[in-house]
Amino acid sequence: MPEVLKAPLVVEFPFTRSLGPVQSAFLTGLRERVVLGVRTGDGRVLVPPVEYDPVTAEELRDLVEVAPTGTVTTWAWNPAPRRGQPLTTPFAWVLVRLDGADTALLHALDAPGPAAVHTGMPVRIRWAGERTGAITDIACFEPYDGHRAEPTGHTGEFEDPVTGIVAAARLDYTYSPGRAQTAYINALSGRRTVGERCPSCRKVYVPPRGACPTCGIATSEQVEVGPRGTVTTFCIVNIKAKNLDIEVPYVYAHIALDGAGLALHGRIGGIPYDEVRMGLRVEPVWTEGARYPDHYRPTGEPDADYDTYKELL
Repeated sequence: MPEVLKAPLVVEFPFTRSLGPVQSAFLTGLRERVVLGVRTGDGRVLVPPVEYDPVTAEELRDLVEVAPTGTVTTWAWNPAPRRGQPLTTPFAWVLVRLDGADTALLHALDAPGPAAVHTGMPVRIRWAGERTGAITDIACFEPYDGHRAEPTGHTGEFEDPVTGIVAAARLDYTYSPGRAQTAYINALSGRRTVGERCPSCRKVYVPPRGACPTCGIATSEQVEVGPRGTVTTFCIVNIKAKNLDIEVPYVYAHIALDGAGLALHGRIGGIPYDEVRMGLRVEPVWTEGARYPDHYRPTGEPDADYDTYKELL
């Protein structure tokens, strides 16, 4: 059996969100070294603030400044910080109830070791040198034995408020396609498309999954399909994707390769986007050194009859 492939994979995208008046004031306040909470109808002060009371669902707008000093309510030691965490050296994750608040804020505590951390210890905010209006404007908390700070009475009104943030979502992991898809990928390197046939229903799955999802039976019989196929369904893409050098509009389609019992997807080229249609016969176009077809183009054959691909829609 050939060696099963594996490779590091990163999934990453920036998520852009707008801020309501409460979150806008909170993050703008951090930029200005001011911590704001919000007061509920029963007088509790919530930090971080929320826009609706978690108990009554009442809309909350009464902003209240709290102190940059507080007390650790609980903690956990982090001996091996990961990429993107607040500190690069070992630190404690802590919940800190800031003076004037009734709830706790999660952040990092810079401490020399777990023996130096305890519930009830006084701490204060260490502000970041450069602040942009994000939770990272609090660089971390640090132990503090001085006088408790007093709020200045800030109203929550700021010039040039922060109105939106970009949160980067990222997942790093090692992906292994398994035996069946390893064979599929290896075949693509030779510009061949290989699926696997279910021994019960006889359907050929491309890409192969190692088992039939309908019958629940393992598959091992390899079947070469294509290279030509039929467009079953498609969509016209009008929004240009970041880092994708393809001019819009273009067509992305499900393509049932000849001999396959499942349609795969690919881009359609070599034809005006408004002439692509269901039943269009296509073939793959490869570029030098590519691991998979760059796109599919019309073969010039007559369109396939609907009955030949209706089960693959």
